Amino acid sequence: MDQKVRGSWIPESLNPKGYNTLTDVIQRIVSEYASKTAFTSFGNAMSYAELGQLSDAFAVYLQQETDLQPGDRIAIQLPNLNQYPVVLFGALKAGLIIVNTNPLYTPRELEKQFNDSGAKALVVYKGVAHNVDKIIANTPIKYVFTTQIADLHPPLKRLLINSVVKYIRKMEPAYHLPQAIELRHVLKQKAGQKPQVVPQNCSDIAVLQYTGGTTGVSKGAMLTHGNLISNFLQGVKLISDADKHWAEMVVAPLPLYHIYAFTITMAVLELGGNNLLIANPRDISGFVKELQKHAVSAFIGLNTLFVAICNHKDSHLIDFSHLKVTLSGGMALTLAAAKAWEKLTGCQVLEAYGLTETSPAVAMNPPRNIRVGTIGPPVAETEVKIVGAEGQALGVGEPGELCVKGPQVMLGYWQKEQATRSCFTDDGFFITGDVAIIEADGYLRIVDRAKDMINVSGFNVYPNEVEDVVTLHPAVVECAAVGVPDVHSGEIVKLFVVTKEKVTSEEIRDWCKERLTPYKVPKIVEFADELPKSNVGKVLRRMLRNEKPGSHAA
Repeated sequence: MDQKVRGSWIPESLNPKGYNTLTDVIQRIVSEYASKTAFTSFGNAMSYAELGQLSDAFAVYLQQETDLQPGDRIAIQLPNLNQYPVVLFGALKAGLIIVNTNPLYTPRELEKQFNDSGAKALVVYKGVAHNVDKIIANTPIKYVFTTQIADLHPPLKRLLINSVVKYIRKMEPAYHLPQAIELRHVLKQKAGQKPQVVPQNCSDIAVLQYTGGTTGVSKGAMLTHGNLISNFLQGVKLISDADKHWAEMVVAPLPLYHIYAFTITMAVLELGGNNLLIANPRDISGFVKELQKHAVSAFIGLNTLFVAICNHKDSHLIDFSHLKVTLSGGMALTLAAAKAWEKLTGCQVLEAYGLTETSPAVAMNPPRNIRVGTIGPPVAETEVKIVGAEGQALGVGEPGELCVKGPQVMLGYWQKEQATRSCFTDDGFFITGDVAIIEADGYLRIVDRAKDMINVSGFNVYPNEVEDVVTLHPAVVECAAVGVPDVHSGEIVKLFVVTKEKVTSEEIRDWCKERLTPYKVPKIVEFADELPKSNVGKVLRRMLRNEKPGSHAA
């Protein structure tokens, strides 16, 4: 096979240790950094050695007590807990493909993802297991592993924290999953055992990462071992050239099921660093309080978090004197947020750009040469080109669609050959859907986004999905969803609705809340007599985005 076949190569220039799979990475780090702390969650520090032993135990259980085979899919539906890397690494050791699943998903969204991926197993946080209960009979899932927040803590602390969460805060709604197995018992049962080695290659799929791409139809990006290793090594090379100690204590507030946090975490582990996991970054007061306990060396965030922390009344109590790197991704960084963060911390924000389909990083500002307002030059071993409407290559300073080729570019979309073909150029570049300019010195600047996508706190919201849900309401004739600027989350969803009978904005929002993840629910609902359309009947969302809120907005 040609070394440069998509998804099947790791550049030698980035890979002096000769990694072939993520399992190779795991084996090296747990040996080399055995006594160091790999993850910290709710005050519990897990060493690299413990991570290796616990993930071995999970892999052994999968191999000995289930009929799961290498290549089968396992969904992980967990917040940022130490259990996540244990399950992730154990499943990879058993040769399974990871399906990262948002704990906030509604039953409808879960059912679609589980069926599309063909997931046969699921690891789920008990606080959201009631949603799985509602749809599991309609999916191929055969094995379910459940876990509570403090399951990897020492016994007394585990009992205390889990009891408070379940009985006092009532954060674990009742569910009925008779086939479910306690993850804690699984790890204890197989403690000390070693799994059988599964033959794997860098071209094998490691993760199915679901995204709407640029169309809004949910698709699983097939990210190979080679894709993910290449991308975290690209990040390590760029950041470590500036400061080799940036990974000592890295705060990871973004969810590990998001590819941005997933890949950065692997980069931290490669360097023997400690990942400080934040299970609920939306609780800004709790987040700020946790930050006061640690000497953080790097902060991996996005515009929303920077703004929230800077505006918090206790942010001045955080010791940022050890902060060496602040990385921003997931959504555009505003100049105001960048300035406020630098004023608070003394650390410039390093902005990067990427997509799920590129594992994710495409471009990143060099730490010693940050230019706010750009996404920096392409990361190592990555080619980019700017193309016009007819597919022609454009020159310096000319805005056009950004296209990417490199070892981090996905294999394709899971079981969607036509969608895969349509998102690549004839010469193998991935078409991002974003409009960019390349400057004379190679720095890139995003000047527009994929036409209709809405970006809420770094999460893609696709109008088609929102509209599909709303048009099922018996009072709705048609509707259109657009993104409008918001100081806290970058954008929020605004919905324009044409109705055939009286209905309130709150009724529309309640309808959405039952069927959509919270960040997809429209914050503003505006009623209209008709929607602006082209001469072929296509709704003109650009006109709606420029519309002033009307008297019926709510």
